[in-house]
Amino acid sequence: MKFFRKVVYFLYASWVLTVFSVFMLIFLPGLTLPFLFGSRLSWLGYAFLWIWSWIFSKLTFIRYEFHGRENFRKGQSYIYVSNHTSFLDLPGIRMMIPGEFRPLAKKELLKIPVFGLIARGATVIVDRSSPESRKKSMDKLKQILAEGISILLFAEGTQNRSKEVLQPFKDGAFRLAIDTQMPVLPMVVIGAGPLMPPGTGKVRPGKIKIIVAPEIAIDSKTDIAELKQRTFEVMKATIEKNR
Repeated sequence: MKFFRKVVYFLYASWVLTVFSVFMLIFLPGLTLPFLFGSRLSWLGYAFLWIWSWIFSKLTFIRYEFHGRENFRKGQSYIYVSNHTSFLDLPGIRMMIPGEFRPLAKKELLKIPVFGLIARGATVIVDRSSPESRKKSMDKLKQILAEGISILLFAEGTQNRSKEVLQPFKDGAFRLAIDTQMPVLPMVVIGAGPLMPPGTGKVRPGKIKIIVAPEIAIDSKTDIAELKQRTFEVMKATIEKNR
């Protein structure tokens, strides 16, 4: 029985990898070329990303359940702040967020075949070991916000490999919110980690919840530490309530 289960998991993981790769290759022109034209056509690249995410979800039997869509204000740019527990976070977040946005992504993603090409256009790349790169990425994110496009930052800075609900938050997202006076929109992903634990090749089907909490407004008196703590508490409470 144990051997049979291992075979099934292996076949399923192979299927997930096949779906991921094949449809990314099929949609590659739509996932890369629009970004060569800047913000004029970048919305089209994100439309293809939504289609790819939807197909990936349907064909792998990984279902995403969305809550809190009423918390998006039409026409408002946001600094989306999310937790990060698995690669499986990303398709759900893409389907949840209306329109286009720009995630901050680590440079290591550029090494992934095909996906690296897409990340180069669809995200803002940062080398976390370089202060100069971090500064340039923050400047780029400010420019994107000024163009009316929202951004996405994973508050913990990396995937959560611990048993804690959340790891301590980095300052970047909150410093950016105060500098630009843009509201923070917290969101949480629940259930992705157990389906595909970070740092492993294991994956299984199941349900993942994406929940968006009410926005957190910013004003001239907002303090980084206070904003970070408030966002942490909102996200932690949302996860604990919906697990």
